[in-house]
Amino acid sequence: MPEHARGRRRSSHAIGGRPRRAVPPAFLAAVALVLAGAIALIGGICAVTGRGDAGGATAASGGPAGAAPRSAAPRSSADGRRQGAAEAADEDWVDAMAGATGIPARALAAYAGAALVQQERTPDCHLGWNTLAAIGQVESGHGGDDLGPDGIVRPRLVGVALDGAGVAAVPDTDDGRLDGDRIWDRAVGPLQFLPATWALFGRDGNGDGVADIDSIDDAAVSAAAYLCSSEVDLSEEADWAAAISRYNAGTRYTNEVADAAEAFASVEIP
Repeated sequence: MPEHARGRRRSSHAIGGRPRRAVPPAFLAAVALVLAGAIALIGGICAVTGRGDAGGATAASGGPAGAAPRSAAPRSSADGRRQGAAEAADEDWVDAMAGATGIPARALAAYAGAALVQQERTPDCHLGWNTLAAIGQVESGHGGDDLGPDGIVRPRLVGVALDGAGVAAVPDTDDGRLDGDRIWDRAVGPLQFLPATWALFGRDGNGDGVADIDSIDDAAVSAAAYLCSSEVDLSEEADWAAAISRYNAGTRYTNEVADAAEAFASVEIP
């Protein structure tokens, strides 16, 4: 998404696993040119996330030379009978990794499940749960204390009006249906989607038949779809950086997501 809920300049929507620190401004400028068409398609503001694909209970897995670390969660033995994406990841792994990383187990289940589901849909994308988790941490702290056991964030997380005053100018695109603002758009939900982006990529991730922007299950699955929508390979550093920049532009944002994704990928559990 373009602007973060807390008024920081953000774009919004996330990608894969990740990386080395500082991404040079010149590199991001080049990426911006390549992504100009996609950004225009989504109303000029986008978002990115995640990376990676590994296997087993070890979070970190080396990728090709120069690529960011990738990470994947083991599947649940009941995966074929699951109702929602959050049930796709092994429950014991989720509990152990949540304890080791500090990510709330409810949020981690959503990220890991979304990455596994996306792996089925676009196996060449190589999206890792650690990238989705990094975006969730930077965007909203995984929904904070307001994330309920059902995966819904209450009260809702609604960002500042994107009115051009120190932030991007994004006129209303949904008549205030999602963000309550009929003049300017605002980022909404635990992964801070803009209404225009949600209209294109919003998905049902918990099996209730509704794409709910306030549900971390739905938001994680939607972010995964968004990140893997451009035939990218998130095990490649350039593609990963471009995806994150598309989710939310800026060197600082990319570095924050990269640091968090790399930290999560480095964690090992028994």
